[in-house]
Amino acid sequence: MAEGSLFSTAEEVFDWMETGCARGIRPGLERMEWILDRLDHPERRLKTIHIAGTNGKGSTGAMVASVLQKAGYPTGMFTSPYLLDWNERITMDGEPIFEESFVRWAGRLAPLVDEMETEGYGRVTPFEFWTLVAILYFAKEAVPWFVVWETGLGGRLDSTNVVYPLVSVITNVGHDHTHILGERLSQIAAEKAGILKPGVPAVTGCEAIEALTVIEAGAKEKNCKLYRIGHEFDSKLLSSGEEGISFAFNGPFRRLDRVNLPLRGAHQMKNGAVALMTLEVLRQYYATVLDEEEIREGMEGVIWPGRLEQVSGRPKIVLDGAHNAEGAKALACALQDLRYERLHLLVGVLEDKDAESILAPLLPLADRVTVTGVSNPRGLDPHRLQKKAAGLQPDLEIECVPRAEEALAKARNEAGDHDCILVTGTLFLVSEIRKIIESE
Repeated sequence: MAEGSLFSTAEEVFDWMETGCARGIRPGLERMEWILDRLDHPERRLKTIHIAGTNGKGSTGAMVASVLQKAGYPTGMFTSPYLLDWNERITMDGEPIFEESFVRWAGRLAPLVDEMETEGYGRVTPFEFWTLVAILYFAKEAVPWFVVWETGLGGRLDSTNVVYPLVSVITNVGHDHTHILGERLSQIAAEKAGILKPGVPAVTGCEAIEALTVIEAGAKEKNCKLYRIGHEFDSKLLSSGEEGISFAFNGPFRRLDRVNLPLRGAHQMKNGAVALMTLEVLRQYYATVLDEEEIREGMEGVIWPGRLEQVSGRPKIVLDGAHNAEGAKALACALQDLRYERLHLLVGVLEDKDAESILAPLLPLADRVTVTGVSNPRGLDPHRLQKKAAGLQPDLEIECVPRAEEALAKARNEAGDHDCILVTGTLFLVSEIRKIIESE
């Protein structure tokens, strides 16, 4: 069968994936390794920056990619989930993979998935399939100089953990996916530290002692030079506001007195410091030429939608994908930098998330709250979400509007010109609302 002849459109690939891929999350690398072995290991051609972490993976990766591109290095990026279009998961110098390329490499993989099932290994999950498409695209077609490679869940058993990277990055460790990764920070840290490879330098923004101790032990066992925020490198916030943040970076190889980021929220300073330390590792260990001006311009030019992103004014509409306790706390702190009269909270969450821990930091700041549904099979019923919110803040008016489009319309009607509508709880809701606003 000729390569790519199975499919002619992306829609045909998605239809095949409905039955051709296994449902749900199935941690483990045996399926990835089986197929990669049949493909003669294309992942070994890639020079990756492997990024894990509870929060901040995407923002940190976007900063690294932006600077590398500014310095003239062709850079691929693999992230999830997407916000607007399916092909945003796989990009080359910021441009999403073309449909023709996606179809070609999906067609190369589908027969192998069928063959693998007959061999008794089962079928790949959708995320594993996406990971394999990304590997083939980067290794055999786009051929970037670097690939920013983001984990999906955890690290040790994540499908992305088949690469031998130039540098391993763990942004932070918090409580998310606890039903899979474990309830304790030490358990979650052990899973994320699974991306560490023997002799490969590593960078972490993790500060929680319980988690950091595990990461340090993993780095020592694998002889990885570990760069820790607050130890080998650090940052200092200089300013924070609606236009973004400015901070100073102090690392073992270079100091930057002022770095400007267009991303809002003081929490982005730590992501920025981790990104800069990662770039310094590339510079020191792999002779990557990164001038100070290119670093500054790359950081100033970073774009990462759906993170404290303002998409409309009068009333102000802000989108943020906070979907766990740590993310919600960071969002609550970041709201101090926004100017508004009243805050209208529009929130939806997934069934497998701790809704109370997401709501708790945000409800005290809200003047009105609307809960809504999420266009995802894992979405939590909005009526149940309403009860959870009412239990946390009984004196607050909390309305339930199941359809997101209607919920947005209602919030807009009730908000004044100088109010702020904050959409949060999951990137799936952020994506849906963003599409609605962009279509207007």
